[in-house]
Amino acid sequence: MAAPKKRRAPAGGQGRPGRSLALILIAMVALTGGMFLADQPTPRLGIDLAGGTSITLEAKSEPGQESAINKTNMDTAVQIMERRVNGLGVSEAEVQTQGKSNIIVNIPKGTNSAQAREQVGTTAKLYFRPVLTVAQGTPTPEPSASSSGKPTPSGSPSAPTADKGKTSATPNASATTQGRAVTGALKADSTPTPKASTTPKADATPSASAADEAAAAKLQKQFAALDCSSKASRAEAARGAKPTDMVVACSSEGDAKYVLGPSEVSGTEVDNAKAGFDQQRGMWIVNMEFTKKGSKQFQTITKKLSAQQPPQNQFAIALDGEVVSAPSVRTTLSGSAEISGSFTQQSAEDLANVLSYGALPLSFKEQSVTTVTAALGGEQLKAGLIAGAIGLALVVIYLVAYYRGLAVIALLSLLVSGILTYTLMSLLGPAIGFALNLPAVCGAIVAIGITADSFIVYFERVRDEIREGRTLRPAVERAWPRARRTILVSDFVSFLAAAVLFVVTVGKVQGFAFTLGLTTLLDVVVVFLFTKPVMTLMARTKFFASGHPWSGLDPKRLAPTPPLRRSRRVNAPTDPKEA
Repeated sequence: MAAPKKRRAPAGGQGRPGRSLALILIAMVALTGGMFLADQPTPRLGIDLAGGTSITLEAKSEPGQESAINKTNMDTAVQIMERRVNGLGVSEAEVQTQGKSNIIVNIPKGTNSAQAREQVGTTAKLYFRPVLTVAQGTPTPEPSASSSGKPTPSGSPSAPTADKGKTSATPNASATTQGRAVTGALKADSTPTPKASTTPKADATPSASAADEAAAAKLQKQFAALDCSSKASRAEAARGAKPTDMVVACSSEGDAKYVLGPSEVSGTEVDNAKAGFDQQRGMWIVNMEFTKKGSKQFQTITKKLSAQQPPQNQFAIALDGEVVSAPSVRTTLSGSAEISGSFTQQSAEDLANVLSYGALPLSFKEQSVTTVTAALGGEQLKAGLIAGAIGLALVVIYLVAYYRGLAVIALLSLLVSGILTYTLMSLLGPAIGFALNLPAVCGAIVAIGITADSFIVYFERVRDEIREGRTLRPAVERAWPRARRTILVSDFVSFLAAAVLFVVTVGKVQGFAFTLGLTTLLDVVVVFLFTKPVMTLMARTKFFASGHPWSGLDPKRLAPTPPLRRSRRVNAPTDPKEA
């Protein structure tokens, strides 16, 4: 006698649908709780719905380098600006070219929008320059007759990295002292002449000395008159400066002014920069790494600076001609460096952001700044929501009229899908900077049709099984494998289209693609963990199992109809031979 076959578990988990329902219920509770714990009860809105700032930047090339304004450099500038703004955590900032020489930056309203605007405005090249002289940012008064002329150090050795790595300036530095410091710096920085005979030529030294004195006098005049408290004066001081020139510059706060030597390292040689908290010293620091070429250059300049006295042992990090930081050097460095000082977390992250993304291939001038209101976007959103509500209502009417009792399962599934979509959109705002814009809303509306299509595929498979004479419970389980394959193939195609659209597009269209892909994945989750288990439970109820006329599964209404070809009349042949 043959041994009895072991009974297989019903396909699709017919025996334990409660586990799947408990799992999706836990996920919904966790997401909803996380949404409120993160204090983000609503999704973050994009610039078209929340308003924001639109900045137009015009590219400017250096004299004689007009060909630098080309597509390659403009695209590079766009990428760097995007990384710079995104480095601040601004959600859905859009950076795109307009024409041949303009870049449009759209910054949504948010906690970091003003800071992002300031960062985007700093679009000139980044240089590391040695500090020659430093003083307070206000104009220097003329020296009095009683001035002793005794040189006074213009930097404070005791606080070389105070205030974000900047040196403090001595308030009583006189114009005479500063003039001597500038002259000495010029002489120290000049290239030594080759040795010749022991007797110098009579006209060589005086000529070089006169040129140095003239350059020093001009630079000193600019330095003394510079008023760093004025933003216009700071911009004027930075205008037209070349990397090989000695320049005067202001700190970004305007509280100090500097005489800086020629650039020793360009910002393009910074490979990476990150802000971090030093647990041992209890302070924020900025770590930066250089390229191979930049490492050699940085090693050379730090070796030279480490042997100098304050303030000439400092190097200035100059962006847009303004000194964003001026740390002192105590030892020779190469490859990587650490900048420490009285940083806050925000100031350390700002400096790291500037170092990482500060070097652009072009200079940019801010042409216009426009505040974008959310009024137009709000009206469009209202119209879109009305259209979505009408579409959803039509779907509900169709489900109720055609599927009757099964429409309850479909509506519950749509509700679960809506809750999951809303909570995920709210949590993805602070997590990855996702912001809901009008195209994203359109993607969510399109997803209603995708989700409803999955239910219809399953319902029709079940009804086909009933038409073949099976009872409801076997029909539900036999229909599931066939419906599952169709649903997965359909959702895979939709997700693939959304992924390709997200990769090849920019700006707001990515919001549509992202939402479409997200809702497509959620459709698979809802159908597998909610719709199928609920259908299994409903099949056990008398209302559905008995084929009630309002259940949508009445065998009489689903009875097969004869094929149309059997009801056709056969015409008699007209040809006698055929008869």
